[in-house]
Amino acid sequence: MTLSVLWDGLGYRWRNGDGRVVLGAHRAVGALRGGRLTGVVSHTAEGELSVGCRGSAESVGLTLPFLEERRAVHVGPAVRRTTAAEGGAGLPDLLVVACTAARARRLPSRHALLLPLRLSLQVPLGGGTPPLERVSAKDRGYYRRQRTRRSWTLERATSTADFDFFYDRMHRPTMDHRHGAAARSEPRRSAYSCIFRGGALLFLRESGTRVAGMLCKWEPARRKLVIRLAGVLDGDTAHYRSGVWMALYIEVLDWAARHRADIVDLGGCEPFLSKGTFQFKRKIHPEVSLPANHWGGQRVWLRACRDSAPLRDFLVSNPPVCVDGRGRLRPVYFHDHGRPPRTGLRWRTPGLAEPLFVDLDQFLAGMPTARPARRGEFR
Repeated sequence: MTLSVLWDGLGYRWRNGDGRVVLGAHRAVGALRGGRLTGVVSHTAEGELSVGCRGSAESVGLTLPFLEERRAVHVGPAVRRTTAAEGGAGLPDLLVVACTAARARRLPSRHALLLPLRLSLQVPLGGGTPPLERVSAKDRGYYRRQRTRRSWTLERATSTADFDFFYDRMHRPTMDHRHGAAARSEPRRSAYSCIFRGGALLFLRESGTRVAGMLCKWEPARRKLVIRLAGVLDGDTAHYRSGVWMALYIEVLDWAARHRADIVDLGGCEPFLSKGTFQFKRKIHPEVSLPANHWGGQRVWLRACRDSAPLRDFLVSNPPVCVDGRGRLRPVYFHDHGRPPRTGLRWRTPGLAEPLFVDLDQFLAGMPTARPARRGEFR
């Protein structure tokens, strides 16, 4: 084994591992850092709904881009970021702090919610239920109608050339198209040495042409197939609209069941019902839980600091998933007299408790009011 392969393996385990050794190492490094946090404030052109984010550089990188993306729909994109020290104008309108669960529990609860940093979505394959039966009836019916007409077939590929094709023609273009500069992915070398070698590269073919693919990690001790990287050919969004994306998930679940996997790990996402990844994967009815790796012990303390129309729009339009006082994961639907709860964003899937409905007039009572801002639908 070369030093580069060994180094890649250590890096992969550090980022994704969930054993006692890895989790202990993360705790030790956190203690050595002394809890030092990076503070960033994100601003829009009109100064509406400033968002402050504090935490490790990695946790800020996971959290802030999503908040900026959802805010941009209403008040425009981020035009600059400043450090907390450079802000100079006190607290932002919305503050999120990513830290350990123990530290988050010591923070004030007024005007605030406690969220997981990430959600884990996993599909158990036991119990005799065919994987296709887990899929929503609408998507299941569409898949059955289209599978023969479009000649969808699944291929397992094993050569280095296959890996290169997947990474260069599917995964990277998809990440660049969907996330731009905020794209995060497994580095090419570790994707090859730590996932592809000993894992499974699966392509969906349509009439013989590869149109989508997934690179999966096989964990034999737990008989778990972990979907690590995915993409569609050349990042073309037409493949999402055609049903190819759901077809690939269904085919991979079926492949895993035929190869006696007990669990398919669909990956994780941010703790908001408005996250497209959550809404898509919810159709497969995965079990939602805290991640088993080091992110499972992290929380996001989300606090409103200034009452305003844009803040209310944001909270109503992006229902979060909180950790309640009993440790349960529960969706939260905000609302007020002019903003009904956004229940069109569905929540029902195993692992989530019944939602909370929170009146913003009560949640924001006694809070300073921001200067008037233009109104608009935040969807």
